[in-house]
Amino acid sequence: MTGQPAAEMGVETKQTIQQKILIVEDEKDIRDLVRYNLETAGFAVLEASDGEVSLHLATAERPALVILDLMLPGLSGLEVCRMLRSQDPTASVPILILTARASEVDKVLGLEMGADDYVTKPFSPRELVARVKAVLRRAYGPAVNQPRQIYARGRLQIDYDMYEVRLDGKPLELGLREFELLKFFVQSPNRVFSRTQILDLVWGQNVYVEPRTVDVHIRRLRKRIEQDDADPSLILTVRGVGYKFNPEALDA
Repeated sequence: MTGQPAAEMGVETKQTIQQKILIVEDEKDIRDLVRYNLETAGFAVLEASDGEVSLHLATAERPALVILDLMLPGLSGLEVCRMLRSQDPTASVPILILTARASEVDKVLGLEMGADDYVTKPFSPRELVARVKAVLRRAYGPAVNQPRQIYARGRLQIDYDMYEVRLDGKPLELGLREFELLKFFVQSPNRVFSRTQILDLVWGQNVYVEPRTVDVHIRRLRKRIEQDDADPSLILTVRGVGYKFNPEALDA
C-alpha cells in the first residue's frame, strides 16, 4: 500500500508504529514477493542481499525480526545467524530462516545456531506471514490495542483482520482465494496487472497453476461483487494485458 495516501484508497485505519522486518535474500524476485506480502500485512520492510549488509542493518535499525536465507554470497546465512546471536544489540532478535535447503540436518543446524523458525522454499506467502506473526507473538507477546485495518468506500467494506466483506451493508461470503484477490485489487487501485503478475502476487511465485486460473477466480468474484457481472464496472478487463480495479465505481 505504499505510495498512496490511505484516504485516497478508501482505507480507514488508526496511526500505529509498524514493526520492522529485515529480509536477507540475494534473489530479488523472492525479496519483492516477501516484501509485498509483509507490507500488505502492515509491516515496515528492510532489505539486504548479502550477509555483511544484513549485519550492518540489523545493528543500525534494530528490526523486530530477521528473515534469513541460508545460501548468500559471501557470509553464509548460518554465519550471519551465528553473528547476530553473538552480538549484544541483536542477540535477542527473532530469526526466521527461509531457504531451499530442506534437509533435516540443515533444519537442525539452523535451529541450533539460534533460529526461531525454519520455512523451506517453495513457500506460501500467506503461511510465511502467519509464521512471522507467530514468532513475533512468542518473542514480544500479543500486540496491545493494535488497530483493525478496514477498507471502506461506497458500497464496499472489508475487514482485513476478520476476513469479513460487506457489500451494500450486507455480509458477503467469499472463498479465501476470492477474498485475497479482492484485497489485492483494492490495495492497488487503477493499476493494470497481467495474469502472471496476479498469480505471483496473490498465489505466490512458487505455486504452479495455469494463468487461466486467474480468469476463473475473477469470474467468481465478479458474480459476488458486480451489479452486473456480464458488464463489470469494478474489476475491468484490459484487453491483451490483464485486469485492473476501478474504485470509482463503488461511489455510483
